[in-house]
Amino acid sequence: MNQRRTTITAPVDALATLEAEARRRGTSLTVVAAEAIVEKAAEIRRRRRPRVGIGRSSDGMSAREVTANPI
Repeated sequence: MNQRRTTITAPVDALATLEAEARRRGTSLTVVAAEAIVEKAAEIRRRRRPRVGIGRSSDGMSAREVTANPI
């Protein structure tokens, strides 16, 4: 996995929560913060996913068939 180092600024209480979780798990704040970032990014990608295929064409053609022939 490609990674990039960066500096983040976050509320003290949020960082304290992540630090406590890191201590509880015996790992670093970096690992816990990276996991949180990955989870949030996945959530954002899921929300932004296009919502297609929820309708039905009256002529029975698929979306691929409709878009294959430009108007």
